[in-house]
Amino acid sequence: MSNWDLGSWLSLADSPYAALPAIVTSLGIGLLMGVERERKKRTLAGIRTFPMTAVFGCLLAVLSQHGSPNWLLPALGLLVIASLGFLPLGREAEENEPRTTTVVALVVAYGLGLLSANGLEELAVAVAIIVTALMYLKPELSGISQRLDRRDLLALLQFAALTFIVLPVLPNQGFGPYAAFNPYRVWLMVVLIVGVGLAGYFAVRMLGERVGTPVLGILGGLVSTTATSLVYARAARDNPASVALSARVILLANLVLFVRLALITMAVAPAALEGAVLLMAPPLLLGLLTVMLRPRHAANGQRETPALQLSNPAELKLALSFALVFAIVLVCSAWLNDLFGQRGVYVIALISGLNDVDAITLTALEMLGKQQLALMPTLLAISIAITSNTLFKFGLISSLGGRLLALRCLPTFVVMLLGLAIGLWLNLIAG
Repeated sequence: MSNWDLGSWLSLADSPYAALPAIVTSLGIGLLMGVERERKKRTLAGIRTFPMTAVFGCLLAVLSQHGSPNWLLPALGLLVIASLGFLPLGREAEENEPRTTTVVALVVAYGLGLLSANGLEELAVAVAIIVTALMYLKPELSGISQRLDRRDLLALLQFAALTFIVLPVLPNQGFGPYAAFNPYRVWLMVVLIVGVGLAGYFAVRMLGERVGTPVLGILGGLVSTTATSLVYARAARDNPASVALSARVILLANLVLFVRLALITMAVAPAALEGAVLLMAPPLLLGLLTVMLRPRHAANGQRETPALQLSNPAELKLALSFALVFAIVLVCSAWLNDLFGQRGVYVIALISGLNDVDAITLTALEMLGKQQLALMPTLLAISIAITSNTLFKFGLISSLGGRLLALRCLPTFVVMLLGLAIGLWLNLIAG
C-alpha cells in the first residue's frame, strides 16, 4: 500500500492553482483595510475596492513572473491605482473626506498584494494590520500630536539624531583604565534605558488623566520610580485625603522596577535572564500581594488623581547625564573589582544605587558578559543597588509625605526586600 500524505495531497505547488494561497491572503488583507474605510460616510474606496486592489496587485505580480521585463506590469498597475486619487467623487462628496489617506492606503494594499504573490505573505499580513491600525486610530494619533509640546518634539529630534547619526560612528572599543569605557556600548545602553522611559512617558502624557491608579503607577514606574515617588509624596503632604491613593501609586511604581530590570537583563544579557527572573519574581509577587490585600479607604474629598509631571527621558541633558553616570560607574567598578575583587563592585552598587539602579545593573551585566563577574555576584550587586535605592526612596517618602504615607508604604517595602533575599536564596540553591 502506497504512503498517502494529506499535506502533499493538499499542496497546490504544481497545480494550476499554485497562486491561490497568495490571492486568498491578498483578499484578506484588502478586506481588513476595506472594513475600516467602509466605516466612513463617504469614501473613495471601501470594503469592495480594497480587496480588489490587493488581488489586482497579486495577479499582476503573478503575471510578471511569466513575462519580461518582470517589473513592467506591477509598475503600470501602480500608475492605475494612483490615478484613482484624481477621480471626482461626485456632488455629494464631503469636504472632510479623507481622500489622501484612502489613496495612499489603496497603493499600500496594492503593494501588499505584490508581496503576497512573491512568497512574503506573513510580512504582508503584518503590514496590513499595522496600516489598518494607523487608519483606525486617527483620533488617538491626532491627540498624541496635540499633547506633545515643542520641547518634547525637540528632545525627540535631538535624541534621534544622537541615536541614528552619532551612534553608528562611535568607536566600538574600550578606552581608559581597564578599557572599561566603550563609547558605543555606553550610548547603546542609554538608548535602551531612554527607550523604556519614553514608552512610559508618552503613555502618561496620553492617558495620565484618564486611567486609574494602578495604570498610573505602572506607567510612572517605567519612566522613573524616584520621580513618581516624589510627585505623590508631595501630593500626600499637600492633601492628606490623597494619602491612600498616593501610597498605591508609589508602591506600584516601585514594583514595576523589578519588571523593568528583568526586561533590561533580557536585552543586555539573555543568558542571565533565568537568574534575573528568579531574583525579581519573589519581591514583585509578594509586593503585589501586600498592595492587593490592603483595604482601600475612600479618599474623602479627593476624587481626582494628582497630575504626574515627569521630565521627558529623551531630553539631551538627562540622556547625557545618565551616560556620564553609567561611564563613571563602569570605570569605578572595573577599578575596584581589580583592587578588591567582588567587594569593590558591591561598594559601587551600594553608593550608585542611592540615585539610580539602572546604571549599576547595566554595569554588572556588562561585567558578566566579559566574564569579569559570575552570575551570583552579578545578581548580588543588583540586589544591593535595589536595597540601597529602596531605603533611600523610603527616606524621601517619609520626609516629604509624612508619617501616615510612610506607614502605608513600609509593609510593602519590607516585603519587597524580604522577597529580594528569597530570590537570592533561590538562585543559590539553583546553582
